Amino acid sequence: MDFVPTSAVIFQFAVATFIIALTPGPDMTLFVGRALSHGKVAGFACMFGAMTGILVHTSLVALGLSALIVASPEAFWVLKIFGAGYLVWLAYQAIRHGSAFAPEKKAGAGNSLFRNWATGLGINLLNPKIILFFMTFLPQFVSPGDPDAPGQLFFLGLLFIPLSLPVTAPMVLAADGFSKLLRKSPKVTRVVDYLFAGVFSAFALKILTAQAR
Repeated sequence: MDFVPTSAVIFQFAVATFIIALTPGPDMTLFVGRALSHGKVAGFACMFGAMTGILVHTSLVALGLSALIVASPEAFWVLKIFGAGYLVWLAYQAIRHGSAFAPEKKAGAGNSLFRNWATGLGINLLNPKIILFFMTFLPQFVSPGDPDAPGQLFFLGLLFIPLSLPVTAPMVLAADGFSKLLRKSPKVTRVVDYLFAGVFSAFALKILTAQAR
């Protein structure tokens, strides 16, 4: 299987992936926020949606299409606008539907697995920083001119998902447990609403300032 990198490369990739998974981003903020407001099932649905997005990004990098997107200022700008706008919308939702930890709201549309999955997919696909990340991160573990490079890029992109699970999954579970305490304090839940709104807004600003190389 020529598309499988050496064990040394896989080990280095695993270490880098673990460190990156610990770095907070809009994806992780969404997982935790949704687990807090609607439980661990909703949080995991968002997480798997984002992982589906990673499959798309990996495929784009392996096929070389991401380079075309980043090389086009117009396409990159449109992607940034949509990505930042989506995060601002999520921030608005966090404030507009405050006190989302109330038990009666857990049975609403927020519990739709498909909607949560689609939200996770959307926030991942509309984040241009993820395209830049995979363009600069994955190629570091592939030798230039290697005829098996596309297969190795795809293999590493897929490997990124199970390697990051030991970090992301416990956070979702912890948020689900913490939500039980939050439901007992409406004032604290309102503070959390504004906290997540602020985080999403900050990531929106970061996306708008992302630069293509």
